[in-house]
Amino acid sequence: MSTPTARRVVLGLLLAKDGAPLAVRYAIAACALFGITENNVRVTLARLSAEGLIEASGRGAYVIGHAGARLNAAVSEWRRAEERVRPWEGRYVMVHTGPLPRGDRRVVQRRERALALYGLRELERGLFVRPDNLAGGAAALRQRLVAVGLEPDAAVFDAGGFDDVREARITALWDGAALTAAYHAEHERLTTWLAHGAEFEPEVAARECYLLGGAAIRQVVFDPWLPEPLVDTVARARFVATVKTFDQAGKAIWEAFGEGHARMPVPTVRGELRPRTH
Repeated sequence: MSTPTARRVVLGLLLAKDGAPLAVRYAIAACALFGITENNVRVTLARLSAEGLIEASGRGAYVIGHAGARLNAAVSEWRRAEERVRPWEGRYVMVHTGPLPRGDRRVVQRRERALALYGLRELERGLFVRPDNLAGGAAALRQRLVAVGLEPDAAVFDAGGFDDVREARITALWDGAALTAAYHAEHERLTTWLAHGAEFEPEVAARECYLLGGAAIRQVVFDPWLPEPLVDTVARARFVATVKTFDQAGKAIWEAFGEGHARMPVPTVRGELRPRTH
């Protein structure tokens, strides 16, 4: 489990604030738990501000900026992600990115992040696919993808009737057994920690629940939300419920740690998000 960067912690704090300003002193105190210096925090704040991901809100405080608002909104929906899932009837949603330019690295990174965020996998060069089991179908998925970085010119459509060979290739794009095993493993890891978390010193508890909770939330954010029989959806539901419980416990731990800092919020996953590879 890697040590978080100042960038991730700062953006996580801002996500936890739900639009309220984040005081610089809060960010400095939180980052100190991970050995991040005050100077590093201040440099990070300046860089994030220059990128438009955050913006000043009064003296010594920041809020999420325009450039980060849409992605933040998508990521913060993880608690309600299960509500987007609908019964699967065997069809798929396809995204064709072949004609899109690849010269701008940042544009390509935003595109790939958007596709990963909604569980799409590349079937053939420039042709991505996922089961059509999300509410609203292709039309709603197109809107979500564009909101988080896919170019509006990309073709997004539903499809079905694939031959047996392609159908097998499509279902093999996700490792359903690995996903299901991860649901069980993370449920056990979080449950075990919750049973003993009260035994730790406040600083240790805050640091560990950030690391464990952040990894678990990231797993939920980038989960492809596959239908049965591709994954065990019962195991997934139990895992997500455990993450929600852990998130609430983490907030209480961070609020206790933040006494004297005007109730510092718990930093949740955000920032340099990277999809899990399953």
